[in-house]
Amino acid sequence: MLALLEAWLLAPFDYGFMQRALVAGLALSLAAPPLGVFLMLRGMSLIGDAMAHAILPGVALGFLAAGFSLPIMSLGGILSGLLVAVLAGSVSQMTGHREDSAMASFFLISLAAGVMLVSLGGSSVDLTHVLFGSILAVDSTALVLIAGISSLIVVILAVIFRALVVECLDPLFLRGQGVRGGVVHGIFLGLVVLNLTAGFQTLGTLMAVGLMMLPATTARFWSQRLEGLIAIAIGIALVASTGGLLLSYHLSLPSGPAIILLAGGGYVLSALFGRHHSLTARWRRHAAPLGAPEHD
Repeated sequence: MLALLEAWLLAPFDYGFMQRALVAGLALSLAAPPLGVFLMLRGMSLIGDAMAHAILPGVALGFLAAGFSLPIMSLGGILSGLLVAVLAGSVSQMTGHREDSAMASFFLISLAAGVMLVSLGGSSVDLTHVLFGSILAVDSTALVLIAGISSLIVVILAVIFRALVVECLDPLFLRGQGVRGGVVHGIFLGLVVLNLTAGFQTLGTLMAVGLMMLPATTARFWSQRLEGLIAIAIGIALVASTGGLLLSYHLSLPSGPAIILLAGGGYVLSALFGRHHSLTARWRRHAAPLGAPEHD
């Protein structure tokens, strides 16, 4: 039995490419879910998806300029994502339209422009790599970049954590303390762009947001406290990253989709059996005798 467990859980990580993939997945799993939790609490869940596509034109330009040079492609993605965020915010302020609608518009433009740029400069294989990534192809340079960006996100998020929480709950109080909510919001969107840029090499621009949002939305079924949401979301992301790599190794599945689908399976199970707001929780509440105390 122990030999079987070792063969399934430990033996795959004897290979260098699996070790690098594991470290990259764990690094992203520590940085992405807290951002997803704040996006969810701010009602901006779909903006994360829009930002994931906003980095595509910059990644494509970096690819055209230097081939599969991760530093250049990442720099292009960061600049492209920040530009889209600034443009969406500016259009929202100047026209009065909601920021999410402006972001959705720029997301569609960015996606089309990025796909066009990659298609002009390479084959369909190149396009697939950019859109869907390949965590098993992470090399030492990519690993250092992913770990560095993830560490930077965690540090900055820790520094602005209290201001970000207050900005979510009571922006007027934050303004009264002399802190401009727009600055905190801008820094937060910058962190989202950084995380998505780090994730595109492993999961691609189309699925990088999955490791950010699925654990966060899943955690909502298990906790109603911010600290609990963040801790549970990180735990789910760690399990999905590690489990997805193991499934891809043993069953010869694509690694990125395996990771995201495992996180998606956790979401479905939590929606059915979670402690809060799930179908089971609603059934227990309706089935409880009238006047019986509810347990949180």
